[in-house]
Amino acid sequence: MDASEYHWLPQPDLDTIEVGTVLQALADPVRLQIVRALDTAGESTCTALDVPVKVSTVSHHLRSLRECGVVSTRLVGNARPSRLRRDDLERRFPGLLTSILNATPPSPAA
Repeated sequence: MDASEYHWLPQPDLDTIEVGTVLQALADPVRLQIVRALDTAGESTCTALDVPVKVSTVSHHLRSLRECGVVSTRLVGNARPSRLRRDDLERRFPGLLTSILNATPPSPAA
C-alpha cells in the first residue's frame, strides 16, 4: 500500500502554515522531544515514542503538532502513526526545522 492509499488526518495546507505557530509549538519541551524522536524514528505512534509523559499527553501534543503543520498523521486500523513534514517545512521555511533539530539542548540547571 503506498502513501496515497492511506487515510490521513486533516492538516493545514503548506501555504497556510505560519512560522510563529510552528515556533510556538516547538517551544514546548515535550513537543520538541517528540519532534526529535520522530526525526530519528521516521514515523511512530504515541505509544511507541520514548517521552516522559503519559500516552494521552503524547497524543495531545501530536495533535497540536499536526494542527500547526509540523507532523502528518495517518490511520492504520486503530493506530495513528505520525511523521514529520520535513520536506514540506523545508520548502516553506528553508533551514528552520534543521536548525531547531540540530540546536544543542540547554544544560540542566546546576
